[in-house]
Amino acid sequence: MTALLRYQAALLLRSQRWLPPFILYAAFLAIGVQSGQPVLDSLGYAAAALLPVAAWLVRICVTNEPPAARTCVAAAAGPARAHLACLLVALSASAALGTATTLVVTWISDPASAGHRVHVPRLDAGAAGVLAVLACALLGTAVGALTNWPLLRSPGRAVPTMLLAALLVLVVAGSPAQAAVRGLVTGSQSGHVPVPLLPLAGAALLAAASSALACALTARRSP
Repeated sequence: MTALLRYQAALLLRSQRWLPPFILYAAFLAIGVQSGQPVLDSLGYAAAALLPVAAWLVRICVTNEPPAARTCVAAAAGPARAHLACLLVALSASAALGTATTLVVTWISDPASAGHRVHVPRLDAGAAGVLAVLACALLGTAVGALTNWPLLRSPGRAVPTMLLAALLVLVVAGSPAQAAVRGLVTGSQSGHVPVPLLPLAGAALLAAASSALACALTARRSP
């Protein structure tokens, strides 16, 4: 599995297809996050913006190889393992991006609640932000796994479905991503730092189930 992960990571880096989602994420942050804003609000914005980026990275990873190369890798390592490596690399990239962003946002933001009334410890806020971005990275991976190859092969169907699903996951009540982001925003209003462990656990379960389904279908549809 280690060799597959290295192979997929090298493909992702060398393809440079990761640049558009990274640039888009940076643009969102430049617009929505500014120095001196309440830290929990800024962390909630950064976490929410990561979810579609994670789904986009999944699409990049699962479509990076030409069909002939994908067939060779599947024959050597197994189609399910090869597809799982794609999903894990995409998840790792989005989680690393979100964690680095959390550190920067925590550093430049004001450690205070909305209205700058109550002091918010930076360390506690940063830890809550990391949990929230991990939840959004996991859910973005789940969305990408369910809206791309092998479930949806046509880009004309896959891309709009992926974007719509990412939006719904962020706004629908009961979604782990919505709960994690709302917890940060609510905490900013009260000055209480949330610990979004339950949303993170729910996101992990959904990501595991979605990945298992995608890998199973990959194995079934492979020649």
